[in-house]
Order: sequence, then C-alpha cells, then structure tokens
Amino acid sequence: MACSILASLLVLSLISLAQSQVAFKCPVDKLKNSYYPDSIQCDLYYHCSDGQLVEEKLCPDGLLFDDSNPAHERCDTNVNVECGERTELQEPKPTKGCPRANGFFRHYDEKVCDKFVNCVDGVPNELPCPPGLIYDDSVSSCAWPSENTRKDCTVTKKDTLTDGFSCPDGEVMGPNGRPLPHPTFPHPEDCQKFYICRNGVQAQYGSCPAGSVYNEESFKCDEPENVPGCENWFGEDNSTGDKKNSN
Repeated sequence: MACSILASLLVLSLISLAQSQVAFKCPVDKLKNSYYPDSIQCDLYYHCSDGQLVEEKLCPDGLLFDDSNPAHERCDTNVNVECGERTELQEPKPTKGCPRANGFFRHYDEKVCDKFVNCVDGVPNELPCPPGLIYDDSVSSCAWPSENTRKDCTVTKKDTLTDGFSCPDGEVMGPNGRPLPHPTFPHPEDCQKFYICRNGVQAQYGSCPAGSVYNEESFKCDEPENVPGCENWFGEDNSTGDKKNSN
C-alpha cells in the first residue's frame, strides 16, 4: 500500500514538472544561470541554465520576483517590484500581526494610523510614520491624509510645548509661493528663538546662531538690522551674541 502511494506521488511530481517545462520555455541566452518570471504569478519564477529549465522557484511569502535583470535572482517587497499583469500570488502564510511572512503592512491595531509593521519571516516590527502622515497600505507607504486612501484615519496634533506653543492649522506659504513642509514661526519674546513645525504638526524649539535673529519674512536667521524690532537685540556689538534686552 505504501509503495503504491509513493509511486502515485512520484508520478504526480513528474507530471507537475513536465507541465512546468511545457508551460515555460527558457529563452535562448548566453547566461550560464538566468532567472525569468512566470507570466501570471508575481512571486513565481524559473531558473534556467544554457537555455534549459533547471527549477521552478517561489519567493519567500510576501516577497515578489524582480524581473529587471535575468542575470540576478532577486525577491523584494512590493515597494520595489512592479508586477504589472502578474497579479496572482502564492497562498499567504500569516502569523500574529503579519498578513504575510514578509512585507510592509498596516498596523495590526486598526485604530493606529500613524504606524505600520515591517514583517520579516513572520515577525512584525513596528515602525512610525513621519509626523502628520498616516500609513496607506494601497501604496505600502506613509502619505499625507489628503493623498491617502484610508478615510477612517485622522491625524491628531502633538502636545503643546512647555511655553504653550502648538502648530497652527493650515499650510504656510514660503517666499516662493509654495507650502513649507516644515514651517517656522517667530518666538513672541525672543528675537533669536523660533519654533519649528515638523511636517506641519510636530512642534519643537529652534534658535539662531549667536549674533543673528529670526526673520519671519524670509523664514530664516538674519542680521539684526534686517529685522524690524530686533535691530539692537544683542546690544551695540551684535556679533557677541550677548542679548541687550532682558525680560
């Protein structure tokens, strides 16, 4: 009985290999070893040698075959591989927190939009999006809410700084008429200091080098004489960095 089962399995294996060899024919090339994609399945590819099929191979679950160079055997994430019409994939091998063993995926907590996971061999590694961005699994990347396909997510502002400053709503236009990705704002009491809003939402302190003050017109540090109200901020010798005014 056992011999019969083994014989049947051997026959099925030979039939499968024969079908693969019929379905895929290696191109004639001068490469000793070359690798070609399946026409339907994006994580399936073929190893050829001297124009003959050696082996049908699968990428690790979640990775896709990069067919950009037949001389290289490479599987990568969908961020780096364009499948085109190769839309089918192997059956997933999910683990806790990972829909597939490898790749980038939305956070396993559906309420968490500003983080995502990088799964490696079935182990999820939690990573943050830059401030103000949310993870968009349709492109496997973090994106601005206005450009994101996830409409169930909102971005909350970070806590205010110790002096009460928080980043204002809306875009800030720079001198060139374009929105500033990390806008800056003047300090209300100190000409040398300013605030930075990373990605427009995460506030932090900034300070100009000694002898210079913040210019809210140019959004840069500048000579004191170029900033109305801060001309004598460092006293008669502006290069010393010693502030004349004291609060």
